Amino acid sequence: MRFRMFSLSCFLILSLAAACGSTEEPPPAEAQLNAAPPAQPEAAQAGADALTGMWAGDWGPSPRDRNQVTLELKWDGTSLTGTVNPGPNAVPLLPQSTFNPATSAVHMEAEAQGRGGVTLHYTIDGKVEGNMMSGSWNHPSGMGDFKITRQ
Repeated sequence: MRFRMFSLSCFLILSLAAACGSTEEPPPAEAQLNAAPPAQPEAAQAGADALTGMWAGDWGPSPRDRNQVTLELKWDGTSLTGTVNPGPNAVPLLPQSTFNPATSAVHMEAEAQGRGGVTLHYTIDGKVEGNMMSGSWNHPSGMGDFKITRQ
């Protein structure tokens, strides 16, 4: 169970990291309420800092088998970095993690310890839609899906 949680956390962190879109700070809540709707398509809007921040949700191999995950992501406009389940057992995203602001596609990779000390390489692919990110994950001995929400 611990390995599974770690694996899911890694996957979600990678997914969140891929969702980061920009280094711009979001405007204050009052400005957002009074602002005119953006003229850009939703995919382009996602690039405007769609990833940076904390994300939380779940991942798992089936609808009944789920694990909670938290991702801390940072998109600086060119590279995606982040951590799955920040804390003492955190899993960093690997440099291969990417975000495409034009399509809102996120690709994350991470390595986590599995049962018996085996290192598992996770590949996570998702898409950012508003404050949600969802997609799929896999490693050599399993696969599933994830869904996280920006906090």
